Amino acid sequence: MSAVVIFVVLAFLLLVGLSVVLAIKNREEIEREEGDVIKNIYVYLVLFATLMMTIGGTVSAFMAVADIVAPTPYYQTFEEFKLSQQELKPRIDNETPAPALSEDELKDRYNAMVEGERNRQVDRAKNSLIKSLGWIVIPLPVFIYFQKRLTKKGEVPQG
Repeated sequence: MSAVVIFVVLAFLLLVGLSVVLAIKNREEIEREEGDVIKNIYVYLVLFATLMMTIGGTVSAFMAVADIVAPTPYYQTFEEFKLSQQELKPRIDNETPAPALSEDELKDRYNAMVEGERNRQVDRAKNSLIKSLGWIVIPLPVFIYFQKRLTKKGEVPQG
């Protein structure tokens, strides 16, 4: 275990030493082009942030489309629904039970509830899709603008 720790520390020190040597070697060049370096860092940060936003929006939009095409099925079975309806029977004057619903009426209520839940899920997915498109449409022009600006400078190698 201690050999691994020693190896990691030596590797870290080697990297730090190499970084210091390269920094001293390129110090004059860096001082000369310090303004360009800061601009380049800014451009690359903007490109990275907008690309991540666009990718996240695309993934979210794909998931929303999947929810529209194939919404999650309703979790409650008809038998569970029927049992829950029997437990919730309202009583009239606390003495007389309300008339029981027939099997067909219960089935109609269950189907209406399942269809309503499916419609709610599709509506939520459509709302999510619209929000996700915002995460694509808003940062994408910014990304394209900065990408074109970067290629005009000739800083991105071709090939």
